[in-house]
Amino acid sequence: MLGEDGRSAPTIFAEMSALAVRTGAINLGQGFPDEDGPAIVLETARRAIADGVNQYPPGRGIPELCEAIAEHQHRFYGLRPDPQRNVLVTAGATEALAATLLALVDGPDDEVVVFEPYYDAYAACVALSGARLVTVPLRPPAFAPDLDDLRAAVGDRTRLILVNDPHNPTGAVLDAATRAEIVRLAERHDALIVTDEVYEHLIFDGPHTPIATLPGAWERTVSISSAGKTFSTTGWKIGWVTGPADLVDAVLAVKQFLTYAGGAPFQPAIAAGLRLPDAFFTGIADTLRAKRDLLADGLRDAGFAVSPAAGSYFTLADAAGLGARDAADFCRALPERVGVVAIPLTAFVTAAHRRDYATLVRFAACKRVEVIAEAARRLRALA
Repeated sequence: MLGEDGRSAPTIFAEMSALAVRTGAINLGQGFPDEDGPAIVLETARRAIADGVNQYPPGRGIPELCEAIAEHQHRFYGLRPDPQRNVLVTAGATEALAATLLALVDGPDDEVVVFEPYYDAYAACVALSGARLVTVPLRPPAFAPDLDDLRAAVGDRTRLILVNDPHNPTGAVLDAATRAEIVRLAERHDALIVTDEVYEHLIFDGPHTPIATLPGAWERTVSISSAGKTFSTTGWKIGWVTGPADLVDAVLAVKQFLTYAGGAPFQPAIAAGLRLPDAFFTGIADTLRAKRDLLADGLRDAGFAVSPAAGSYFTLADAAGLGARDAADFCRALPERVGVVAIPLTAFVTAAHRRDYATLVRFAACKRVEVIAEAARRLRALA
C-alpha cells in the first residue's frame, strides 16, 4: 500500500494491531483465533517434527494430505477429485489465490469480477496479474448482490469471476439463485470461476454449497480453501486448490516459483484434521454461532446497528447511531475510548465506493468467550 508521498505505508490492519498493542486494547480487528485447534491435529504435527518430516514436501503436497482433501470434498459435497490430478496443496489460501490469478489471467485485456467489499488481497493479486478489477456491490443490510448488477459486470472480457463464500468481511452467504447465475454467466461468456471457501465449515444455518457442485460448474471452477479457519491454525498456512486437472496444473506451474512447497510437518496434521468426525465440524460452527450472538448483543447494547452474520468470523456494525461519520476515524479512536480494536469496512472497498460504507465497522468473533464478553462490556461505555 502506498501513502500520499508514494512511499510504502502500513495497511489499516497493521495500524490497528499496533494500536491494540500500544493501548492494551482487546483486538477484535484481526481475524485469527486466540485458542489452539484440536489436540489430534497439534499432536500429529509434533510427532511429524520428531519423526523428521522437516524437509521440502512434494510440490503438489504430501500424498496423505492430497488424499484427505479429496476425501473431504467427497464426504461433504459429493465431489470426486483425483488426489493426484485435481488437488494442489498451497501455502495458505492467499498463495492459492495469487498463483491461480497469475496462472489463469492473460493480461490487461482481461477482467476479474469480484463482490465488493472484498478481502484486501483480491485487489492486490488482480493488480499483480495485470487484469482489470470489476466490482459488484454488496449493499447493507443483507449484503446480497443485485443480479442485475452482476449481469452488468460480467461480459466477454471477463476472465474470472472470483467468489468468496462465506464472505469476508460481511459474513454473508450466497443464495442458490446467485450461485446459479454465476455459473450461467460464466458459461455464457466462457469465463472461469475461482472460489474462496476458507469459511466453508463456519456457516450458521445449513450446510455450505460449493459452486463446483452445480451442473456445468466443475469444468470451469478452481476451488480454494485452507485449514487455518477450520482448525484454528492460521499461522500454519496450509491451503489447497481443487479443480480440473488442466487448471490445477496451470496453478502448480506458477506456485512452484512462489513457495514451491512448505509446511511439511503441518501437512499430515491437517490430513488428520480433515478426517475428524462430523461432530467436530458441526461443533465449531455451533461454538462460533454462540460467540457471534454474544458479540452482536454487546454491540446492540452499545448503540450499534448490527447486520447478523450468516457465516465466517465476522460481524458488521453501523456506528452512525453513535455519531460516527467516518469508520476509519471511529476505529482509530476506539482503543483509547473503550479499549477495543475493530476494522473500518472502508478498508475492503475501492476508493470510489467508500462513501457507501462510510460508517460500517467489522468485528471478529473468533476469540475466547470471556474475551468477547469483556469487549462487549467495554463497548457498552459508548452508549
